[in-house]
Amino acid sequence: MARPFGIPVYVTPSWLVIAVIITLLYQPMVDRTLALGPASYLVAFVFAVLLYVSVLIHELAHSVVARMFGLPVRRITLYMLGGVSEIEREARSPGREFLIAFSGPLLSLVLAAVGFVAYWFVEPQTIVGVLIWQLWVANLLVGVFNLLPGLPLDGGRMVRAAVWGLTRRPAAGTVVAAWGGRVLAVCVVALPVLLALRDGTSPNLFGLLWAVLLASFIWMGAGSALRASRLRERVPTLRARAMAAAAVHVPADTSVAEAQRRMAEAGAGAIVVTDTAGTPTSIVNAAAAAAVPEARRPWVPVSSVARAITRGAVVRAGLEGEDLLDAMRAHPASEYLLVEDDGTAMGVLRTADVEAAFTRR
Repeated sequence: MARPFGIPVYVTPSWLVIAVIITLLYQPMVDRTLALGPASYLVAFVFAVLLYVSVLIHELAHSVVARMFGLPVRRITLYMLGGVSEIEREARSPGREFLIAFSGPLLSLVLAAVGFVAYWFVEPQTIVGVLIWQLWVANLLVGVFNLLPGLPLDGGRMVRAAVWGLTRRPAAGTVVAAWGGRVLAVCVVALPVLLALRDGTSPNLFGLLWAVLLASFIWMGAGSALRASRLRERVPTLRARAMAAAAVHVPADTSVAEAQRRMAEAGAGAIVVTDTAGTPTSIVNAAAAAAVPEARRPWVPVSSVARAITRGAVVRAGLEGEDLLDAMRAHPASEYLLVEDDGTAMGVLRTADVEAAFTRR
């Protein structure tokens, strides 16, 4: 939809659903206050749009602060239950993590304060007055709600940063904040039920459904954070050299059958195709080679089942951890040629093997 500060902003189709719901829920109040008739639907829809502009500003605060600390931001996505900033790397210190997390709620509360002050300078019984009142209340709720201490909310990230700072273990912070999120999810569902029991009435069905939807979002986000933390702990153990498959080098006109024979004889796991000068030019795709009927393999050249080695598909064999993942993210491919610092090819790294290293127990 836009690129504020160079950050792509996407809006999912689910936003249209919540925009319609907000419009329908807010329209009766607008009509009671302003008596606009059918035009009250338009005012209610404008409020839905302005509300998500506030959410966008909230997410921009996270993204801008993250970029100030040198963290790349892939995009901001607005969806039914709010927005999310896709920050590609973790902050390098708990202090930075805390500031990135706190910036969003802080800006929402600042907007609420500005709206509260502005409301005293407008006529309440006007379109502008009604919208300003709703916006400052909405930003207050967004700011306070996001400060609740559980992942995936910003307050949970602040708890994570605090525990990380105390224990020097980011994983411990994630566990505490994620379980805080799960407790929070249970409380969100229990609250309308307990309020109804206190008043001796039945829970409002719409309110209960909304609470379940919100709690599901929080519970799944907390679980996702736990899984991501377990994967993140494995990042430092990733070493390109250790995961590489040894490769045999064959000329482009070598048959698939002969190349496979040489690979088996050498005990290698990959085949690299070279030019007449012996320079690697492509990597044989194992699936494509296996798809060649066995009877035809002696007649099919390996060059026909190989993928060209682009500049981005060459990575240094000494890369480890986050540096290795950064190199792969910058140039996505199924296979990479690993080279020593002097440019000598030493093997082939398959993306599938890196993914397997993450999922291996």
